[in-house]
Amino acid sequence: MVDRDREYVEFVAAASGSLRRTAFLVCGDWHRADDVVQDALYKLYRSWSKVDRGGNPLAYARRVVVNAALDSGRRSWRREVPTVDLPSDRVLPGDHADEHAERDEVLTALGALAPRQRACVVLRYYEDLSVEQTAQILGCSEGTVKSQVARGLATLRIAIDRARQTERAL
Repeated sequence: MVDRDREYVEFVAAASGSLRRTAFLVCGDWHRADDVVQDALYKLYRSWSKVDRGGNPLAYARRVVVNAALDSGRRSWRREVPTVDLPSDRVLPGDHADEHAERDEVLTALGALAPRQRACVVLRYYEDLSVEQTAQILGCSEGTVKSQVARGLATLRIAIDRARQTERAL
């Protein structure tokens, strides 16, 4: 195996889990996340010789994944509406799964965000990237990241409050 290929395989083994989680948080669907990561890793492999492996190849890979996740949401097949809604699992008060319910509540609320807001919030607070790093990955200004995050957090608060009010009413 060529050194370049070995480096790529080692990188994929180390980073694919993180990239998959990021893709899921940006697009909201594990199957789409898998497709996004596969497409991104293919693109990354094609340009692997150009990637500065002495720098931060994870940042480059993350940018490719986030852009692919945002692009996949624009495809016409993503606008299809399911005809049957599956019942949601409800967690009873005092259940040992309260922590999972809160996580699910946040994931559901993330779905209420516009794609760019969602990407900004995920990169800033889940991936713990700086405003500057997030702006570089998304190819926008730092001011745009700040405003998208502020709007995204406000939308998250409203979505979570509504979900909790609905749950109390039931």
